[in-house]
Amino acid sequence: MDNYLAIPKNECKGGILALHAWWGLNGFFKAFCDRLSAEGYLVLAPDLYHGAIARTIPEAEKLRTKLKRDVAAQEILEALGQLQTHPDIEGKPVRALGFSLGAYWTLWLTEEKPEALNTVILFYGTRGGEYARTRAAFLGHFAETDPYTSLSGVKKLEKTLKKAGRETAFYIYPGTGHWFCEDDRPEHNQEAASLAGQRTIEFLYAHL
Repeated sequence: MDNYLAIPKNECKGGILALHAWWGLNGFFKAFCDRLSAEGYLVLAPDLYHGAIARTIPEAEKLRTKLKRDVAAQEILEALGQLQTHPDIEGKPVRALGFSLGAYWTLWLTEEKPEALNTVILFYGTRGGEYARTRAAFLGHFAETDPYTSLSGVKKLEKTLKKAGRETAFYIYPGTGHWFCEDDRPEHNQEAASLAGQRTIEFLYAHL
């Protein structure tokens, strides 16, 4: 399995498992991992496409259809295990975050390994589920106008998490669409992306 590992230069605050969007493990996503690493986190991003990168929506749709669910699930679990056993992480909290497709898999992991995650951060994506056993605090960044993720779906997930007793902070960013945080996309909104990034760093720090 191909992984991207971003190691902090100073004392490690813990680990983050980062799951990419349907574009693949591209330059934006690696740079985002590096940004988190600069804040003191060891970030591990598994490459679920094994080197393939999409630059257009049709290319991304094609890559996603080729993704075998059982294989992706196993690779995500293996990556989590690698992160948990890294010598810099022993005894420190582990978080997970995902963009779009990665957000869906992050939520899947939250139910699959509910005891493993301290914090869960979602960009654009949702997923059904109960989340009754998770121990994580949740942060979500969502677009105001999104053909892939409905606001009703966002509200349903938020309600489910709060019903499960989980700390939940979901934000809707006015005037944005899906992928608004990604600076290599035409949907990029600099103001919203900066605010989402700031909130992410603050949320991580609040749950050390």
